[in-house]
Amino acid sequence: MTKEEIIRIINEQDVEFIRLQFTDIFGQLKNVAITKTQIEKALNNQIMIDGSSIEGFTRIHESDQYLYPDLDTFVLLPWFDKEAKVARIICDVYNPDGTPSAGDPRGVLKRLLKKAAEKGYTFNVGPECEFFLFETDEKGHPTNETTDQAGYFDMAPLDHGGMVRRQICLTLEKLGYEIEASHHETSAGQHEIDFKYAEALKAADNIMTFRMTVKTVAQRMGMHATFMPKPVYGVNGSGMHTNMSIFKDGKNIFFDENGERKLSKEAYQFIAGLINHVNGFAALTNPLVNSYKRIVPGFEAPCYIAWSASNRTALIRIPASRGNSTRVELRSPDPSCNPYLALAACLAAGLDGIEKEMTPPAEVTGNIFQMTEQERIENGIFSLPPTLYDAIKEMRKDKLITDLLGEHITDRYVAGKMSEWNEFRTQITDWELNKYMVIY
Repeated sequence: MTKEEIIRIINEQDVEFIRLQFTDIFGQLKNVAITKTQIEKALNNQIMIDGSSIEGFTRIHESDQYLYPDLDTFVLLPWFDKEAKVARIICDVYNPDGTPSAGDPRGVLKRLLKKAAEKGYTFNVGPECEFFLFETDEKGHPTNETTDQAGYFDMAPLDHGGMVRRQICLTLEKLGYEIEASHHETSAGQHEIDFKYAEALKAADNIMTFRMTVKTVAQRMGMHATFMPKPVYGVNGSGMHTNMSIFKDGKNIFFDENGERKLSKEAYQFIAGLINHVNGFAALTNPLVNSYKRIVPGFEAPCYIAWSASNRTALIRIPASRGNSTRVELRSPDPSCNPYLALAACLAAGLDGIEKEMTPPAEVTGNIFQMTEQERIENGIFSLPPTLYDAIKEMRKDKLITDLLGEHITDRYVAGKMSEWNEFRTQITDWELNKYMVIY
């Protein structure tokens, strides 16, 4: 896209508002809305925001920041078709002197992708995003109730969310997504929509737009969509299995026709890098107190650090496809993460494995969930951090991850997550009241 093309579309389509979107360090989508009279100013990087009001950007005495639109992300938002038309452009955040903001998570990923490109690498990512649909009350507020009784791959009439999921898919296609599959997931009210893989920056942009679209369509159809990892006790939570591959000169470097399992040495090294740093980036891929309620034994989520070519109880799985479809699937991330930081951490870890020629541990083919603790120890299988607090401690120790984020984001991210943890640990929960109120 060019500035001239965007202006032409705005005029021809009679677009009234343009949302300049950006993301804070905790993965919350933000925006400044402008009228079409301001579009030339916006396209010339002249729209300013107060960075001190956004999580992780600047301090109050250095608050001015500028939005630099990524022109290729311009798109009309289809749910405004019958109202005043609205478009959006995803932006990078810059300082007044024209340098990228140290607090912009999209900038973290872009800088790493540039380094990878200098080696000839293109990092491709295909996410599998799960979410829950819940009923709303008479005031439109979300509940944790669903009339849906369906299970994995079930269809109507059991799948009460099918019409909402269908409308989400149609809306995503209007936004340019290629939808590969959509289906009901294991838990009642739980759904998954898979869209085609893309280069990592576009994939991260797609995840942010996906979450916005799912929530918007659900709300307009009288339901509430949530990407909270574990909204219901006793059932499977929502994950975002992340499929990754690296291409060089148009070829997938993870594939080797003559390699063991037809995997290249780089694929094994990438796996080793992920395993070596997965605890260090868990606070990014699993960023909420609630995230660690999902990755517990008994609910299909990977809580043990191991890899396998096919074993779905392992943290890392290698799907059966080969050739240019060869990929590494990391199963721990959940859909509440900031995708820019999560994907950057995965790539940094994998590249570290390649650069240092790391060797992964032996493949685990048995059902890890059925192993005893002693059997896991004997097989060198250890657990992911059990709480957000433990994940934060691991991140602080991982120099690769803290260097990737930079001091600015690291300090603010840790401070924010420690505040979240301390707020949680001082709460009195319903479980405690039900457990202790009467007997003590």
